[in-house]
Amino acid sequence: MSDQTIEQWGLFEIALNGPSDGNPYLDVRLHAEFRCGDFRLEVAGFYDGEGVYRIRLMPDQMGAWQYTTHSSTPELDGHSGQFTCGAAAENVHGPVYVQNTFHFAYADGTPYYPFGTTCYAWTHQGEVLEEQTLHTLTTVGFNKLRMCVFPKHYPFNHNEPVHYPFERDAAGEHDFTHFNPAFFRHLEQRVGQLRELGIEADIILFHPYDRWGYARMDEATDCRYLRYLIARLAAYRNVWWSLANEYDFMLEYKPLARWDQFFQILIDEDPYHHLRSIHQGMPDQMYDHTKPGVTHVCIQHSQVRQVVEWRRIYGKPIVNDELEYEGNIIYPWGSISAEEVVHRFWLVVVNGGYAGHGETYMHPDDILWWSKGGVLHGESWKRIRFLRQMIEDMPSGGLTPAVDSPTSVFPSGVGKYYWSRYAGGCNGDTHLIYLAEYQPTRLTLWLPPDEDYQFDLIDTWAMTIMPAVVKRLETAPSYSYAFSGDLPTYEIELPGKPHLALRIRK
Repeated sequence: MSDQTIEQWGLFEIALNGPSDGNPYLDVRLHAEFRCGDFRLEVAGFYDGEGVYRIRLMPDQMGAWQYTTHSSTPELDGHSGQFTCGAAAENVHGPVYVQNTFHFAYADGTPYYPFGTTCYAWTHQGEVLEEQTLHTLTTVGFNKLRMCVFPKHYPFNHNEPVHYPFERDAAGEHDFTHFNPAFFRHLEQRVGQLRELGIEADIILFHPYDRWGYARMDEATDCRYLRYLIARLAAYRNVWWSLANEYDFMLEYKPLARWDQFFQILIDEDPYHHLRSIHQGMPDQMYDHTKPGVTHVCIQHSQVRQVVEWRRIYGKPIVNDELEYEGNIIYPWGSISAEEVVHRFWLVVVNGGYAGHGETYMHPDDILWWSKGGVLHGESWKRIRFLRQMIEDMPSGGLTPAVDSPTSVFPSGVGKYYWSRYAGGCNGDTHLIYLAEYQPTRLTLWLPPDEDYQFDLIDTWAMTIMPAVVKRLETAPSYSYAFSGDLPTYEIELPGKPHLALRIRK
């Protein structure tokens, strides 16, 4: 029995002593039934080594909870207890879910706008570098981190991990029937630290960049690993499941049906239904994101303007987590400028999607942020943080592409002409127009009458917001494509430089 009080969306854990002989990972089955009033939840347990078994719950309802354990092993069967779930801590809003079809919110309804970064193998770099990565994350403004479970073998990332996910013999051979609890405890520690920083852990379950054999595990081992990871991590409120980084590079040994199976396991065995996605490598190898197991579209694509079309095709939130990286390595995907990264972020976000950051600057010790973490050397992250602040300051709910919503911003008949070049998003009475690479000296807009508008000119690189110089026109300007005597026409003076945006509010 327990008189313990757990905060809503915190973590409650049952620890039991049981058998350590044989193979507990294969031989012992354990779960607990949790009850809060009429609510029932079944949660799987796991073996944590040294004769210790654990069951973890993320209580999402306040009140008195009771539990009873059930196991194939008598020592673990029939344990019961209780605890109280109290109010969530300040600034804790629960797990993130999809809201309003194309956007996200925490469980309590608070809007969540993902502005993430990528540190694939940061948890395999040792204490000093990993702590440095966490320190960097406290200041740079990202609220999501893409990260791999397994270590990675790839250019600029050839070091051995500190821990291995499976037990190994003296010759370094893996025993894929025995997990290494130290590996998973370390992973949990880092996920928990991200949680305390308010950062969502977008956990990549499989990837092809491997020399240890994890990418080529057989179906039974894959599924056993996935169930073990769910049992250990699902109770962390900041977990997202990403089935793969570049799943299409593993189709030779993990066929499409197996990826579908993985989605089904997540649906069936994650009690909290955390967000689920999958990521492709080649543009022509998109997974069918319309499948019901996929909660949102995680995509790799440099042609970021397609976000509007992806929204139409999939009817789900779009997160272009790999729109290429700021850096100077030899590969084109890791050698775009900071200005280009910021430009692509604005195109995605203003058009109603979300984007992910990465940084790949050469380093004498191969410490590239995109893989190992450490510190950031570039300039795009500051402008991405500025964009995040702007979006969070707007009315809640996220942006809808202007091309897909009724709008009078541009004169009738020529809106498509402008939106094929600029990017525009609407949220209630707020419009955000990104002029992209174009640098006009004037912009003519057409807005409903009898309203007072505030026009703000935004320099996306200098990170400034200033009142725009605006003139109300009574006759059509000579350069205008169209004019309406029924609706007021406004002319905005512009400085003739690229990467400006205009915010219009009542």
